[in-house]
Amino acid sequence: MQKDKKNIDDEKLDIKKSVFQSAREIQAQRNAELQQQELEMQKQIELRKRQQQEEYDRKIQEERLELIRLKQGVIEESETIHEEAPVEIKLSLWKKITNFFYHNKWWLFLAIFFVALASYLTYTYIMRPNPDMIVLVLCDNEYIGNSAKFEDYIETFAEDFNGNGEIKVSTYYIPYSDNSYANYQTGNETKLTTEIQSAEAVIIVGGSNINPVLDPENTLVDLSEIYPDNVQVRSYGFFLKNTEFAERIGIPEEEVTGDLYIGIRKPRNLLYSDMEDMQKTYDRDFPILDKIINDLSRK
Repeated sequence: MQKDKKNIDDEKLDIKKSVFQSAREIQAQRNAELQQQELEMQKQIELRKRQQQEEYDRKIQEERLELIRLKQGVIEESETIHEEAPVEIKLSLWKKITNFFYHNKWWLFLAIFFVALASYLTYTYIMRPNPDMIVLVLCDNEYIGNSAKFEDYIETFAEDFNGNGEIKVSTYYIPYSDNSYANYQTGNETKLTTEIQSAEAVIIVGGSNINPVLDPENTLVDLSEIYPDNVQVRSYGFFLKNTEFAERIGIPEEEVTGDLYIGIRKPRNLLYSDMEDMQKTYDRDFPILDKIINDLSRK
């Protein structure tokens, strides 16, 4: 009895093993079939690629031969090589405008600069009063540039040079700073160019900001040769700190910094004037500068 039960159990194990073996064999066969299909697909893809490449190479070779025949005059027209007409790109109005500005930006910049310069010259010529003399205030100092008493102070030394029966002195304030972008934005570059290239004004009030542009060592008179004993004079300038300049023009004394000076431009040929015109202005205005220096040197 026990032996029969053992035989039955062995048969059950054999059946299980057989089922498991069959499932594994079926899966292996399925995998093999899938792998074969994948290989066939890969062959088909490679075949199509090779056919496409061969077709492309054949076409290129035909066009090359056709081009040779065209160049040699064997044929006058090709059926395989065609000239493609350029595709016209339609741009919007805004795109056309931006393209125009992009491709012509430097010429436009120059045109704008010269238009601004011409506009400023025209405006100043029409709108300026007819003063007896002009003093350029080229330092970045609002107290000095906007002081009405500065003009009054200089008028005490001036004369009726234009013969209109009154004495009028104008100060032209150009707050030139060490910020080149700000100078461009405010138009100070254009204003400065206009003034230093004309002979209307030779007396200037300057400071350290304007020196790199003005080059005072070469453009201003060496006052130390004229006033060798004056302690306020250093090279091209009569320096205004520690004088009564602030009191004379009605500004706080601390606003007169150590770099501020008054000087006079050398006569020379300019863009808008020749040396003769500048010499006339110099001969007229130097006595006024001399009176100012003498007045501020007294203690």
